[in-house]
Amino acid sequence: MVAEYSGKPVGYINIYPNSAWGAFGEKGYPEIVDFGVLEKYRNRGIGTVLMDIAEKIAATYADIVYLGVGLHSGYGSAQRMYVKRGYIPDGSGVWYQDKICKPYEECKNDDDLVLYFSKKFHG
Repeated sequence: MVAEYSGKPVGYINIYPNSAWGAFGEKGYPEIVDFGVLEKYRNRGIGTVLMDIAEKIAATYADIVYLGVGLHSGYGSAQRMYVKRGYIPDGSGVWYQDKICKPYEECKNDDDLVLYFSKKFHG
């Protein structure tokens, strides 16, 4: 989905209904992927609306939705937003380049280093 503001695309979000990747991959749960709002348009509620709609769509597929979020400071606002929305870490630890990063294994704090979060829908 794409969000528009005054006729201009300013944000986007994708839902994969039965994602094959990550902590819940191939378990029949939808994943929210590639979510962003242009910096100039942040703090206007655009991201909240995108997430609200994405979660409504995800809830039509399963009672759990999940997502991966980067760990470096560039993802700080996203990390806070997901926690405020009720997402919790899945418990599998840090993932790097689409696989679990084992304890003491080397990884790089780039966009491929993520923690997976999930949210259970109620009722």
